[in-house]
Amino acid sequence: MSDWTETYRPDTLSAVRGNDKARDQLREWAETWDEHREAVIVHGSPGVGKTSAAHALANDMGWPVMELNASDHRGKEVIERVAGEASKTGTLTAGTSGRRLLILDEADNFHGNADYGGSRAVTNVVKSADQPMVLVANEFYDMSNSLRNACRSIEFRDVSARSIVPVLRDICRKEDVEFEPEALEAIAESTSGDLRSAVNDLQAVAEDAERLTREDVVTGERDRTEGIFDFLDALIKEEDAEGALQAAYDVDETPDDLINWIEDNVPKDYHGAELADAYGYLANGDRWLGRVRSTQEYSYWRYVTDNITAGVAASRREPKGGWTRYGPPSYWSKLGRTRGSRDTRDAIAERIAEREGISVATARNDVLPYLSAMTHHCHNRDLTVAMTAAYELDEAEVSFVTGSGKTTNKVENVVADAEDRREERVVSNAGDAFLDATRGDAPAEPTDGSDDQETLDGEPSPNGGGDEAVGSSKADTESSADAVDEPSDDDNPSDGGESDEDQAGLGDFV
Repeated sequence: MSDWTETYRPDTLSAVRGNDKARDQLREWAETWDEHREAVIVHGSPGVGKTSAAHALANDMGWPVMELNASDHRGKEVIERVAGEASKTGTLTAGTSGRRLLILDEADNFHGNADYGGSRAVTNVVKSADQPMVLVANEFYDMSNSLRNACRSIEFRDVSARSIVPVLRDICRKEDVEFEPEALEAIAESTSGDLRSAVNDLQAVAEDAERLTREDVVTGERDRTEGIFDFLDALIKEEDAEGALQAAYDVDETPDDLINWIEDNVPKDYHGAELADAYGYLANGDRWLGRVRSTQEYSYWRYVTDNITAGVAASRREPKGGWTRYGPPSYWSKLGRTRGSRDTRDAIAERIAEREGISVATARNDVLPYLSAMTHHCHNRDLTVAMTAAYELDEAEVSFVTGSGKTTNKVENVVADAEDRREERVVSNAGDAFLDATRGDAPAEPTDGSDDQETLDGEPSPNGGGDEAVGSSKADTESSADAVDEPSDDDNPSDGGESDEDQAGLGDFV
């Protein structure tokens, strides 16, 4: 038996049930695309007909479709190659109007660095596209601000049971399935606005029943994940302590993410003493999170959830009503803005840890602040040069440690001096590995008696390397022996080239 959700997918917008307003907005967007040339984000709960509406629109407009799923193609290179080319004007795959529709499904599945630049690539494609684009998303606010701002948005709401029942009735008649009206109503009510799930449930029940009755339909609640915004409404405005705790079990968020959502949104409705009490419970939850991180004992998560849900709900002193615009945690956007600085900090800490034989955490939390204070804005120049040479820092890293904020001439000079110091260290530590050019040492004489051997004055030896060459070698040997007894420049402690100093650790910077 074929999949009924595909068999009975609407092939025209007029056949899309429910969401009449969103359907009309989508048609208006397509018909006026040449005027605004914007992409559109179609968002809403799973199963409400977003992707079906996009395909039906393309059929109405006579536009060929190219579909890309963000869950399967999240890399920058794939996005730029496939979506970028598909969004450009072409003739071979364009429809009669010279247009084609690019559908990017599950467009909310781009999350920062895990996608290797995929989210930024989509934003660039959207801004430069020469063809209509529909981005389909379940969670609108999981998408980046830049991507949301570059597109129009149309929300598809959950389909009402009253709109689902006629769809199920039409399918039953086309499949010659006998049914009781109460059975279809039970299916529509149990799927909580998800039309696709209702069709799937109908097919599952109809396959095993000659006549669909109310008793054939499972009446238990459907296992369904609650959206984060619905949960926030329930927690902050509606549920008591027990109800809020139960609602938290249906949210697909871990306690360490959930606490950030609640912390940022509870001040939008709570005030005064109730807000103070709510933050007290959030602080208790944060303490338990600290224990989880330090002990890796995840059974403590239950105490986190108790405090941040039941405790916050119990802090409510008066009824809350109306609509509140909840948003994602500002902590996440702050992490995105500071990602570059944190990467620089961690790279420096790893280098310090490797040289000093300490942990990265100690280097990051204890040593780096110490070095920052001691080299503030490069005022202690000698110490800054020594630090830069020891840890092999570049301009950006020196600016980060010293707090300069950007690469200045002073920072560039410090890095140049540190490079010179590292080169001097290599030479002084090499011992006899390199010849000193200032002492005029000649290369070793060939021992194979070849005719091209030369004497010290540059003239060829008349006997092909006889006594004169031998005598020269003896003289060189005696010179070298005398030089051993003479104090060399490297032995002079005043030139600052001692290898002990160059091998020194952090303590020698002070």
